Amino acid sequence: MTTITEFGSNVRGRVSAVTLENRNGMRASVLSYGATLQSLQVPDKNGALTDVVLGYDSAEEYAANSGYLGATVGRNANRIAGAAFTLNGTRYRLTANENRSQLHGGFLGLDKKIWSCACRDGWAEFSAVLEDGEEGFPGRMTVCVRFSLEDDNSLRIDYRAVCDADTVANFTNHAYFNLNGQGSGPIWNHTLQIGADRFTPADAETLPTGELRSVAGTCMDFRTAKPIGRDRGDALLGGVGYDHNLCLNGSGLRLAAQARGDVSGIRMRVYTTMEGLQLYTGNYLSRRAGKAGAVYEPYGGFCMETQRYPDAINQPAFPSPVLRRGEEYRETTIWRFDGGEDET
Repeated sequence: MTTITEFGSNVRGRVSAVTLENRNGMRASVLSYGATLQSLQVPDKNGALTDVVLGYDSAEEYAANSGYLGATVGRNANRIAGAAFTLNGTRYRLTANENRSQLHGGFLGLDKKIWSCACRDGWAEFSAVLEDGEEGFPGRMTVCVRFSLEDDNSLRIDYRAVCDADTVANFTNHAYFNLNGQGSGPIWNHTLQIGADRFTPADAETLPTGELRSVAGTCMDFRTAKPIGRDRGDALLGGVGYDHNLCLNGSGLRLAAQARGDVSGIRMRVYTTMEGLQLYTGNYLSRRAGKAGAVYEPYGGFCMETQRYPDAINQPAFPSPVLRRGEEYRETTIWRFDGGEDET
């Protein structure tokens, strides 16, 4: 079942909410502002619906607050060092919205656009246009993101994009998850497993050094399930928490990660076609009011952003994020929820 309601308005315009519901009662609500996942209600170990993503109750709050809660981000998710890159011999200067670098597509990326929407039973597809030169990027790009709610309690996200010039393309969803329920406190006791043998070390500004390093013997080793916070004091994390890219094993649509809420018993499995997963533990999530009277604080949610590697356009050893003129960008990520046993 698919329903559309008004969600109010903000400085960008009027905002609609599309709610998808499957046969099991699981519900996902996505906003036209930022193609933002506003709510995701899944059954816990007792069958009670639990909202597992952080968000807000009004369109104004989404526009007023930082953090990209639940938003679709791009034209380039993650960071581009020095807010610049060279493509086809031309140097492009981007807007710098994080120190000297660009983060998540700049000041007015996809997360701050009002998207158009087409709906059918079980899915909603959002579309937006990024103009040539917008935030410094070359080419006029059309981006489509389809959210589909399946009866196996999966939320599937399909990304498509085309551009009239060679450009950079890298999209993800920036949902903050708390599998014990949004607003239920720190996520350190959630267990997490990620199928990644390597990661990309980063400097003090969270920019990759260009190295591809083994996770073995480091706090980045999630190949066996462990509490997210078990190694939070490791020097590699700088006393802050995770904000690191892990290089996923394999290719094609495959199981990349799984997490479980220690109280709710909710298990989340992540399948993706992407090569990277940015694990972020909400280190810089400032204290703020959230949905339904909840109060969010640092470490109140974790992100598993499936995407290209950060700063890939400037790192020749990384898989290329370049989308050629006329080619179609196609990537998929699926989040599946249940209370079954962990896979090995």
